[in-house]
This record gives sequence, C-alpha cells and structure tokens, in this order.
Amino acid sequence: MSVSTGRPGRRPTIKEVAAAAGVSTAAVSQAFNNKGRLSETTRRRILDAALELGWSPNAPAAALRNARTRSLALVVRRPTDVLGSDPHFSELITGIEGELAPRGYGLLLHLVSGHREEYALYERLAAEGRVDGAVLTDARDDDARPALLARLGLPAVLLGAPDGTAVVPRVGLRDQGAGITEAVAHLLSLGHRRVAYVSGPPELQHTRVRRTAFEQALREAGLRPFAVLPTDFSERHAVGATEALLAAERPTALVYANDSMAVCGIGTAQRAGLAVPRDVSVVGYDNLPLGSWLHPRLTTVDQQVQRVGAAAARTLLALCGEPVEETGVTGRPRLVVRESTGPAPPDGGATGAAAG
Repeated sequence: MSVSTGRPGRRPTIKEVAAAAGVSTAAVSQAFNNKGRLSETTRRRILDAALELGWSPNAPAAALRNARTRSLALVVRRPTDVLGSDPHFSELITGIEGELAPRGYGLLLHLVSGHREEYALYERLAAEGRVDGAVLTDARDDDARPALLARLGLPAVLLGAPDGTAVVPRVGLRDQGAGITEAVAHLLSLGHRRVAYVSGPPELQHTRVRRTAFEQALREAGLRPFAVLPTDFSERHAVGATEALLAAERPTALVYANDSMAVCGIGTAQRAGLAVPRDVSVVGYDNLPLGSWLHPRLTTVDQQVQRVGAAAARTLLALCGEPVEETGVTGRPRLVVRESTGPAPPDGGATGAAAG
C-alpha cells in the first residue's frame, strides 16, 4: 500500500490515511482514540496505513478531542419564529433527552439561518472541543455536512431514511413516502379528486420524497395534483398557501407537510366560512399531540418523532464510545385517520368559499 503525500517534507493528512485505508476520517479518529465499533481488521488496516504514510495524530488536538464534554449538539436551520411555533422539534428533543439525561449528557440546541453559518458552527464546535457529537436534521440533496463532520472527526448521525452507504449513520423510518401514499389512497376512497399539497422547502430530501409519493399516488389513479405549493413551514406561508387555494375553484382536500401548517389550514378554512371536513378535508404530517386536541381532530401521518429522536441519541452515544445498545426504529410512516377528513362534497368543491 503506497500513497504519495505530494510535496517532499509535507506532513501527511488524516484524509490521506483514510483514503489509503479505504475508510472515513471519522474511522481513522476512532482507530487512534479507541472509540466506536471498528473491527480489528479495519483498525489494523488504518494503523498500517498511518504507519506507512508516517502520520500520527496531533497530540494537543487529540487531547482536546478526548476531553469528554458529555454534550451533544442539535443544530436546526430554521427561522426562530418557525421553530418556536413547530412542536415537531419539541417532540424530537424529548426523544433525544430521554436517552441523554439518564447518562449524564446534555443537549446544546443551536439555531442557524443558512448553510454557511451552520458549517462555521460545526468548525467552531470541533475546534473548541465543546461537544462530543452532533445530531443532523433535514437531510438535503448534495448535503455537505456529513463529510464535513467526518473530516472534523466529530461523531454524527443524520435523521432520515436508513442508508448503508451514507458517510454518517442515518436514523429514521424506512419508506418515507408511505404515509403520503396512504393519505392519498384514503382521500380517493372518500371520493376526492381535487387534492392539493402544501409542501416544505424543495431543497429538503423528505420534501422531494413525499411530493413524489403524492404525485405518483394520484397518477396511478389517473389524476394530477390540483396544486403543489412549497412553503418554509411558517404560519404565514401556510395561511397564504391555503388562502390562495381556497380563493376560487378550490380543492376538496388539502394535504400539509406538517401538523402545524395543517392546523393553520383548518383555521384559515374556517375563517373563510368553510366547514372541515364537510367542505374541505385536511391531512397533516407528524402525528403531534396537538392534532388530537383540535376540533375536528386531525387526520395525520405518524412518523414516530420521539422514537426516532431516541434512536438517534443511542446511535450517537455509541459512536462516542458509550456502552449503549444501538436499537433503531422499525416500521414506516402510517396514516392516522381522525375527524378532519370526510367524503368529498357533492358539488366537488368547484365553487369558492361559502358565506360566513
């Protein structure tokens, strides 16, 4: 095994060791720090590659990394007002904290507004040794965060459908489009043919997966979406999208990307003089407790938010060297039928909002 390190006299890098051994930089760090769950064969291959290249960890940096903080980071790239109004993250944090607190770990929540700020935050957290690992939310296409954290040697998990080829472990339910497929089938069985979808930001992987499932389910029934309107998950966008859909020739059913927006949708329809589900049916996504407190109670998709948070925490703790059993989550998103969906109106919802 021989890898050129470039200029004579230049100190080899951890990335070159990882490339020579055919592993990630995080695995190299685990091999030298005796963390993680590397096989002895993999560990020996890494050590041999490092020896041949003449690489060894920087002692002060290694000492800093090995000083346990017993803190994990959760970085959320959302506007502050959106986070404050979305109970999804409360449920997620409850699941994470349920695993961390009994083991003496704490969770540091950071809000960022964009990808540059998020990347800079991870760089700073790693350089200052402030956390032992990070939970990544909202998987994106061409997501640079897993590779960045691997380069920084910071253990991480990404919330999303499991993927054995991913740079960092992914924790979540499989078949992420299944709940939307069930929701469309449910609405079709009730006679709905004019179904609209109020989605999340298009750059998120789960937005793309769910939209694809929505469109495919309608296409298989010989239909097209009445409309698909992307939003930033905010109340303002949810209300605006609903008002636009109900303004003229309206759909008979509305599917929302989360429960918070669905609640806004129900309120907007009711203020327009429409009854839910008599005039328009509404479906949410997340199965948060607030959905069962409404009148009518919200039909929604259960994606086991707390259980996923707990599983992500266990996986991350194991990556940090804690003796934790990495039990994941099983199953797939499932539709929970309640009172906000009913038969399509006899007139097909072709007219505008009713008088108050």
